[in-house]
Amino acid sequence: MAAPPGLDESLLQTISGPRDLRLLPAAHLGALAREIREFLIAKVMARGGHLGSNLGMVEITIALHRVFHSPEDTLLFDTGHQAYVHKLLTGRRADFDSLRAHGGLSGYPSREESPHDHIDNSHASTALAYADGIAKARRLKGEESRAVVAVVGDGALTGGLAWESLNNLSDGESRPVVIVLNDNGRSYAPTHGGCARNLGTLLENLGFVYLGPVDGHDIAAVERALRTARTLPSPSVVHCKTRKGYGYRPAELDLGEHMHAIPASDPRTGKPLSAGGQTWTHVFSERLCALGEARPDLVAITAAMAGPTGLEAFGRRFPGRMFDVGIAEQHAMVSAAGLALEGFHPVVAVYATFLNRAFDQVLLDVAMQRLPITIVLDRAGITGPDGPSHHGMWDLAILSAVPGLRVAAPRDVRRLRELLDEAVAVDGPTALRFPKAGAGAELAAVERSEGLDVLWSTGDDVLLVAVGATAEACVEAAATLAAEGVGVRVVDPRWVLPVAPGLVGAAAAHHLVVTVEDGVVTGGVGAAIAQACAGGTRVRQLGLPPAFIPHGSRERLLADAGLTGSGIAHAVRKELAR
Repeated sequence: MAAPPGLDESLLQTISGPRDLRLLPAAHLGALAREIREFLIAKVMARGGHLGSNLGMVEITIALHRVFHSPEDTLLFDTGHQAYVHKLLTGRRADFDSLRAHGGLSGYPSREESPHDHIDNSHASTALAYADGIAKARRLKGEESRAVVAVVGDGALTGGLAWESLNNLSDGESRPVVIVLNDNGRSYAPTHGGCARNLGTLLENLGFVYLGPVDGHDIAAVERALRTARTLPSPSVVHCKTRKGYGYRPAELDLGEHMHAIPASDPRTGKPLSAGGQTWTHVFSERLCALGEARPDLVAITAAMAGPTGLEAFGRRFPGRMFDVGIAEQHAMVSAAGLALEGFHPVVAVYATFLNRAFDQVLLDVAMQRLPITIVLDRAGITGPDGPSHHGMWDLAILSAVPGLRVAAPRDVRRLRELLDEAVAVDGPTALRFPKAGAGAELAAVERSEGLDVLWSTGDDVLLVAVGATAEACVEAAATLAAEGVGVRVVDPRWVLPVAPGLVGAAAAHHLVVTVEDGVVTGGVGAAIAQACAGGTRVRQLGLPPAFIPHGSRERLLADAGLTGSGIAHAVRKELAR
């Protein structure tokens, strides 16, 4: 590295990689930490992203890159949303202007971006399992001098997978894995459970060398602990106490989430630049509270996301009837099953993508026992800038395989209220999905026929089957096609799985059926309709491709998939021309 920066050059500008950081005199590290926070506040406020978790990670990340030599040493971040400082110190400073934009810097570790990112990691509680496998591989290859470090924080230790991994890491074999516990007492919300209160004793009893607690905002103290851990032949834990949002007053004062994930905001005040409108999540939250007043048997369960899934208001209104189980979706489902067995109707609200983790429990603990549980899937379909791991595009394909489960997909917020009411009245398992988006305008039906809402009707050439939030685009496509002389009928099944007999009958009255869903096209609602209509009407399925769709705006990604009015009309024309 060159000489210390001059008056016009910041310390951060001199850091093009970890080697530069290691050569920086220790006396400059405090100033560097301040510059990093200023940089993060400016860049994340401009584009939106995970702010609070990264402000709390500045000193730990500086210490990690001074003690360990990435990428020869392996640094894993769990959860991945706390890796912004790592990205900044590994040569990606200039890319932050495109943070979470289409084609730009990912908000999570990405192997495509940098050799310093060893895993694509965004879901919680996975890093310790990766570390166990990598350390085993290093031993088999004779590369045990290459350190393996797993940074665990933001509630990741509330997940069962993390404890399965700790069990294996402490099996008595000498694998020098270093676990850095970023203990900020939180995930999205305060961390729940007995583990959070007894970490030091518990980890020592498991056989880990325990170092700490250390002030996670004291770079020298963290460095000393890490250097000690690096010399140990057995697994160790460096317990760092930090504050989420540290160094930015609006984040520290935000006692709810400490500005965990934010939209574009004013850096002076921390307030969003756009006031925004009512969202699907807000409408769900309000309606659930109203149902809770009338139904004392309703209880709510969240997996560490009471605020983002809309359950926070229910918890304030009915504090004894809302349960935060931590980042533990599997436990959430089976605990809900226990509540249902005792006469309650649980509403389990999770991100659609996180339902993937609990499929076995939905199948064999909920559906097989025909239990009255309502699963509410927030952020279904394309979510936007959080990228491939967070798009809620697999739920319809997964749930279509579950016997006895009824799945609803409201097209607008009025139908969200109606379908939630219907779902909690069903004496069996139900699921209801909606997107991460503004509430938008209501889309009234022309008529209701055989359980289907008819949204447009000008003929029987084409039946457009709109799944949930795709209805608006389907009506737009119908208007375009009708102007071209094509007879189109648009129907919204409301309850999309299993396929309603009335929909099969409606399909038989048309020359072509085109299904439109914002889920993966293989195995979803369209596939179920095609199977139900086998041997009859031709069915063309439109949906998201079976691929890992990158991050970008929801509008851009839906357009790329052809799920706009013009895209749907184009697909119908091509199919009619065959």
